[in-house]
Amino acid sequence: MLQITYVSTARPELPADAIDQILAASRRNNHADGITGLLLYDGYRFLQALEGEPDRVRRAYDRIKADPRHRALVLLSSHEVTDRSFGTWSMASQRVGIASGSTVAELVDSLTEHVADPTAKALFRSFARLREVA
Repeated sequence: MLQITYVSTARPELPADAIDQILAASRRNNHADGITGLLLYDGYRFLQALEGEPDRVRRAYDRIKADPRHRALVLLSSHEVTDRSFGTWSMASQRVGIASGSTVAELVDSLTEHVADPTAKALFRSFARLREVA
């Protein structure tokens, strides 16, 4: 199984409802392709992990790279894994900074609690904390 993680920058003209559209399409496509993952958005950047059958993950990543709603995409990791880190989520997500009674860090910690890969877990948890120290 292949797991990739990337970061990208949202285009400044990204409409407010674009994130909901991205999530709906991601969940639909990922469910059909057997891909699981996690997407974080902080109002400026995206951090996403995708995992599943290698050819399907590569096709999804190619679609993502071609999406004009973001730019400056950087592949952070691409490696084979034996077990899924993101359970059965077709695309779990969290908008960093949304008030929900918990801190962003607490929400992301909860989402990544069962992620076995310490590098993936640390990457998502540190991303969630960027705004807290800024």
